[in-house]
Amino acid sequence: MCGIVGYAGDRQALGVVLEGLSRLEYRGYDSAGVAVLTEGKIAWAKRAGKLGNLTSALKESPPLPGTVGLGHTRWATHGAPTDPNAHPHTDCDGNLAVVHNGIIENFAELRDELKAGGHLMTSETDTELVAHLLEDEMAAGPAEDGSLATAMRSVCQRLDGTFTLVAVDVRDPGVVVGARRNSPLVVGRGDGENFLASDVAAFISFTKDATEIGQNQVAEIRAGEVTVTNFDGSPGAVRDFTVDWDAEAAEKAGFKWFMAKEIAEQPRAVAEALVGRVGKDGRLVLDEMRLSDEELRSVDRIVVLGCGTAYHAGMIAKYAIEHWAKIPCEVALASEFRYSDPILTKSTLVIAISQSGETLDTLMAIRHASEQHSRVLSICNVKGSSIPRESDGVVYLHAGPEIAVASTKAFLTQLIACYVLALYLAQVRGSMYPDEIAMALDHLRAMPNAVEEVLERMGPVRAMARELAGERCVLFLGRHVGFPVALEGALKLKELAYMHAEGFAAGELKHGPIALIEPGLPVVIVTPPPADMPVLHDKIVSNIQEIRARGARTIVLAERGDEKVAPYADTLIELPPVPPLLQPLVAAVPLQVFACEVADIQGHDVDQPRNLAKSVTVE
Repeated sequence: MCGIVGYAGDRQALGVVLEGLSRLEYRGYDSAGVAVLTEGKIAWAKRAGKLGNLTSALKESPPLPGTVGLGHTRWATHGAPTDPNAHPHTDCDGNLAVVHNGIIENFAELRDELKAGGHLMTSETDTELVAHLLEDEMAAGPAEDGSLATAMRSVCQRLDGTFTLVAVDVRDPGVVVGARRNSPLVVGRGDGENFLASDVAAFISFTKDATEIGQNQVAEIRAGEVTVTNFDGSPGAVRDFTVDWDAEAAEKAGFKWFMAKEIAEQPRAVAEALVGRVGKDGRLVLDEMRLSDEELRSVDRIVVLGCGTAYHAGMIAKYAIEHWAKIPCEVALASEFRYSDPILTKSTLVIAISQSGETLDTLMAIRHASEQHSRVLSICNVKGSSIPRESDGVVYLHAGPEIAVASTKAFLTQLIACYVLALYLAQVRGSMYPDEIAMALDHLRAMPNAVEEVLERMGPVRAMARELAGERCVLFLGRHVGFPVALEGALKLKELAYMHAEGFAAGELKHGPIALIEPGLPVVIVTPPPADMPVLHDKIVSNIQEIRARGARTIVLAERGDEKVAPYADTLIELPPVPPLLQPLVAAVPLQVFACEVADIQGHDVDQPRNLAKSVTVE
C-alpha cells in the first residue's frame, strides 16, 4: 500500500520525487523518505509521520542535488512507524538505497543468514534485508555485467511474498531499477526523462505516457531509455498506454478535502461511466470484453468478489444480475474466497471489483479462479493495473483519480459498471427484450441529475452531522438493495469518524440487533420506494415503529413524497424517485456526506484516516 517514486532525467530529482510522493500519500502516511545520487554518493533523508515532516526536515538540512533518485511514503507492515523503520533503507557501506511495497514472507530466514554473514541491521523492517542482499550481489560482481538490474534479478528470485522494489546504487549511477511481484509498478515515459511509480498519479504532471510492468519483471530507467526484463533475464513483454486524466483532476479545486471534492464530482463521474456503452446499432458494448457471446451464454453461475466498499457494490450487483440476466449469482469476500474451497467450473463466471485493480486479496482470488478454469471479468478504475491484465475482460469505471482513502465516486461508478454488465449479460442471453434494455439505460442516464439533486439538498445532513458528532454509536438498517447501502454507510462512519457503526438487514432486527436499541440511539434507515416495493416498504415502516417505541432517534432516507414513513422519522432525508434497483446511487450519497462532515467536525483527517491506505496490496 506504500507509495513509491523513482526518477532519472535532467531535472533535480528531489523536487520530482517529492511532488510524486505528495500525490501518492493516500497510499500510506506513516513515514516518508527520499534518496538522491549526488557527487558519487547517496544522500538520503527520512522521517516518521506524514510527508510534511520530511519536507520540513529537508528545508532545514543541506540541499540534495542530483538528477537520479527515489522516494517512499509508507503504510507500516513490518516494524512500527519510526524514523529508523522509514524507507529508504541502505546497505552497510551506504552505496545503495532501496524502497519497498509489500511483505517479504521469508524475511526471518534471510535476516538470520545476513546477520550470520556480518551484516548489521538497523531497523525492524523486512525491507532492509533486501538492501543487504543487493549489497552481497553487487560485491560479488554478477557474472553478466555487474549491474544493479542483474543484482536485483538475482535477489528477487530469493524472495517469497509480495513486493515492489525500487533501488539506486552509486556503482550504477545513471539508473533506477524496479521490480514487482503481486504489487503495482508502472513506468512513466517522458522526453529525456523517465519515472517509476506505484501509481500513474506520481508522474501525471510530467507525462501521460506509461508502460505496464508485468508480473516477475525488472525495469531499468535511465534518462533516455527504459529496459524491461523478466526475473530470468529474458526480455519482458510490456504494454504501453496513455493516462486519460490530467494533474488538475488530482487537485482539490478549492475543497477542504479530496473526499468532499470527489463526492461533488459524482454526477459527472456517473455520466462519464456511461459514455460509450452503446454502439451505433443501439446494442450495449463494453470496454475490453474478450469473452465471446457463446462463452457468456454458457455461464450457469456467477460469483462476484470484492473487499470493503467493492464488496458492497457486489452485493447490489447480485440483485441486478439475477433480476435482469436471470443467472444465479452469489457474492463473496475476496479475502475469504480461495480459503473456502469454492466450487468453480468452466461455466462459472467470476466478476472481480476493485477500484485500484491492485487489491491483493482480489488478485489472488481471481488467480485461483483462473486455475480452476473459470472465466474472469473485472470492474476497475485504473488502467494498466494487475487485475484487468489478468482478466478475460474488463469494464473500466472512467471515474478519474480517487485520492481520498474512503471511496465515494468509485463506489457509484462501480454500481454503474455492475448495472451495465448485468444488462449486457441480459442482452447476450436474451433474458430481456431490446426495448426493456433501452428503458433501463434511459433510467441510468437520468442518474447524474438525480445524484446532483441529492447533493443540492445536503443542508439537513450537515446539520445532523453537527448534532450527532458526539455520539458513540450509530446503527444503519436497510432491506433489499438498501441493506448493502446500510453496510456502506456504516463503513464510511467507521473509516472516517472512528465511531462504532453497524449495518443490519432490517428483517433481522428482531433476531438479535434490537437488543442494541436504547433511548437516543441514532438509527439510519434506508427505505424502499413505496409504489414499487410496497410489501418491503410496509415491513420497514414496522421496523421503524419498533425502534421508535424503544426511544431510538430515527433518521430515515425515503423517496420524496413518501407519506407513510414521514410520521415516524425524527429526521427525514428525501431522495428523488428512481427505480428500486438504482436507489443505491442516490441513497449512498447522504451517508457519504454525513460521514465526511462528522469526521471534519471531530477534527480528523478526512482524506487519510488512521491505519488505512487507499490500495491494499498485501493480504
